[in-house]
Amino acid sequence: MAQYDTIFKNATLVNHDGEGPADVAVHHGRIAALGDLSAHGAAEIVDCTGLHILPGVIDTQVHFREPGLTHKEDLQSGSLSAVLGGVTGVFEMPNTNPLTTSRETFAAKIAAGSNRMHCDFAFYIGGTHENVGELAELEKLPGCAGVKVFMGSSTGSLLVADDDGVEAILRAISRRAAFHSEDEFMLEERKHLRVPGDPSSHPVWRSPEVALNSTKRLVGLARKTGKRIHVLHISTGEEIAYLADHKDVASVEVTPHHLTLDETAYTRLGTYAQMNPPVRDKAHRAAIWGGVQNGVADILGSDHAPHTRAEKDHAYPASHSGMTGVQTLVPIMLDHVNAGKLSLQRFVDMTSAGPNRLFGIANKGRIAVGYDADLTIVDLKRRETIRNADVKSRAGWTPYDGVSVTGWPVGTIVRGKTVMWQGELVTPATGQPMRFLEALPQQA
Repeated sequence: MAQYDTIFKNATLVNHDGEGPADVAVHHGRIAALGDLSAHGAAEIVDCTGLHILPGVIDTQVHFREPGLTHKEDLQSGSLSAVLGGVTGVFEMPNTNPLTTSRETFAAKIAAGSNRMHCDFAFYIGGTHENVGELAELEKLPGCAGVKVFMGSSTGSLLVADDDGVEAILRAISRRAAFHSEDEFMLEERKHLRVPGDPSSHPVWRSPEVALNSTKRLVGLARKTGKRIHVLHISTGEEIAYLADHKDVASVEVTPHHLTLDETAYTRLGTYAQMNPPVRDKAHRAAIWGGVQNGVADILGSDHAPHTRAEKDHAYPASHSGMTGVQTLVPIMLDHVNAGKLSLQRFVDMTSAGPNRLFGIANKGRIAVGYDADLTIVDLKRRETIRNADVKSRAGWTPYDGVSVTGWPVGTIVRGKTVMWQGELVTPATGQPMRFLEALPQQA
């Protein structure tokens, strides 16, 4: 009788204790053994010669648009894009229609994602002026990643622009809360700086000062209330420098697009480069890379925010802000690994160990006996060209169309099941809610 369900053999394993040859055995969806397992049997042996096995990549910021905006994405299509890109788990955002701000709307999303999404998932609860009295209970719901607050307006109608509103939310909760940090009052004052038909004016309107002022306000409120904050999609060098002095209360997310694109993107891509907060110039990009290299940046999130071509093709500023990213996070960042911008272990730290550390994900985020068998298997030497035609998001496009990269995901394993192998979906959807140490379900 086979001792294990599956053994992944002959790979280079990259994990919390370094990088080296090791086999990974899986039994009943969990990691059962590590090391030289040549003397052991399994129902299935997967030869991973020449490949690297990483802890499953967790993308902690995606917008899958369901319910209400499913013409541009839904939980099924977004998660298909995720697993084809080597992503085993996602945190999905609450700016849907209706908003994910109540027990009922949250439960509806859990039901909609279970066994329909291709990867495992967690959903954020949106923090608002109206639901602040319920947040202490809502943030503890099974499958909840925490509270998300928009201090600056973006897609959707979630907005808490004032300090009193943000402070009330922070006082109400106990878990780490995530923030879109742009100063809404400054955005309103600066709207005249938008140049019709010119998306390169987007970072002039949504200036570095707009981001930095909001982040300073946010850190002050975190200190005042003694609460933990997570600042999403940092786009400025000034914020990296400022947050270096506030790591006790503030964790930091950076994105592949802010690490890859610069001001030339507006010439090449037009409104398809339009994001909130914006893609900025090379100096800000270099400073964000500095935050990756010195450890100020904690994790990577794609901020996958799909819109249709028709929505992106409106003349600026009527064009929608956002781009796809969940399917390209791994290949774009592996290309940076191959270019020497960050080590493979640092990539692992920012996409699995980091999310585990910041959010207390139960049994995910490292390759260790007893943990869920979530694995991202990559070929570091494989050269591929990213194409719009291969993007499985309902939006159907990527800002990296035609970009050649070195490093490619070849396998996505979710709780021991091979979901994607060599670019093909091989297992039907079995996605389940993630569990969190601060919101473990109670057993009767």
